[in-house]
Amino acid sequence: MPVLEIADLSAPEAAPYFHLTDAQLRSRQTPEKGLFIAEGPKVVLSALGAGCQPISLLMRRKMLTGPGAEIRALCPDVPVLTGDDDTLAALTGFRLQRSWVLCAMKRPPMGTPERVMASARRVALLEGITEPSNVGAIFRSAAALGCGGILLSPTCCDPLHRRAVRVCMGAVFQVPWAFTGADGALPMLKAAGFRVLGLALRENCLTLDDPALLAWDKIALCLGTEDTGLTEQTLDQCDDIVRIPMAAGIDSLNVAAASAVAFWQLRVR
Repeated sequence: MPVLEIADLSAPEAAPYFHLTDAQLRSRQTPEKGLFIAEGPKVVLSALGAGCQPISLLMRRKMLTGPGAEIRALCPDVPVLTGDDDTLAALTGFRLQRSWVLCAMKRPPMGTPERVMASARRVALLEGITEPSNVGAIFRSAAALGCGGILLSPTCCDPLHRRAVRVCMGAVFQVPWAFTGADGALPMLKAAGFRVLGLALRENCLTLDDPALLAWDKIALCLGTEDTGLTEQTLDQCDDIVRIPMAAGIDSLNVAAASAVAFWQLRVR
């Protein structure tokens, strides 16, 4: 497939990278036609390895060899857009990172909560987490620390949001995930044998290092929004409320940092 030089951003091939928002890429009305953007050689290679279908590539001219050549060899029929650094910087308004490689890909088929829970012994349930960087970081921690699946409430950020995919370093293609229905996933988790833990700032509750928590074979950890945490309705349905013991003067951690601590402490031994 020939390499196409970008002279301006009006070319229709450039639309996924510069003209479409993440919401437009996702295409809620017709998800089967939706796209997402993978950014960086490692992330692109992870997506390709997971079977995601590439539509086009956009890379610095210097990246056509090296890591870029490896990616091109894996998808030889995919068009490649490129340009020199000065031209691309002038068009986009910012200097490009050294490893600037982007790939527009078809969204993979949506997973189901049942498939996420099928083989996992540790599952995270994200409720209303809207910051893409936090969602991406939670996925990265889940992949690294043995959380076998992630469920997301309908109000959560899309895990294939461009920034979430970049932050997770490809973990979104490794950890099974699915959105839940509006009626929530807690009854489903309990029916599947999970002990449901809600991570919250409560004084009269279990601490995360309580050895009793590890007596359960299957654990689901609920994580709430960045500002208000889990809803009272969700907390009322949890089997236990747990908190991370904090040093004096600090009341909480960012939700992504808290997830990493919890995943490590609750990991399958």
